[in-house]
Amino acid sequence: QVQLVESGGGTVQAGGSLRLSCVVSGLTYRSHCVAWFRQVPGKKREGVAIIDSDATTNTAESVKGRFTVSEDKAKNTVYLQMSSLKPEDTAMYYCAADLYYSSKENDWVADSWKFGYWGQGTQVTVSS
Repeated sequence: QVQLVESGGGTVQAGGSLRLSCVVSGLTYRSHCVAWFRQVPGKKREGVAIIDSDATTNTAESVKGRFTVSEDKAKNTVYLQMSSLKPEDTAMYYCAADLYYSSKENDWVADSWKFGYWGQGTQVTVSS
């Protein structure tokens, strides 16, 4: 059974930091692409950061320089370090994985629908 479990969300003041974690189980971890998406009510889910199966990483322009994606292979865990948070970063953050996806060949920021496995999400609220 495939499971992606996010944690680390919460409420923080603008300018603060949070680190989200996504523990992946039930699949061959490093054969999959893992990404972080976020969504606010009434808007499309958008990609925030991605780590390909070859460990190549990328972040969306909206968070570049503030967010960093990393992994701990021994723990099957992907992290999203978020710094200099802004109120507009407030959203539900989801971890997703897919065996066949590659950010090198796709517009990953908009491709949430191509990911086969999802976590339940963790809420991030940034107060001004």
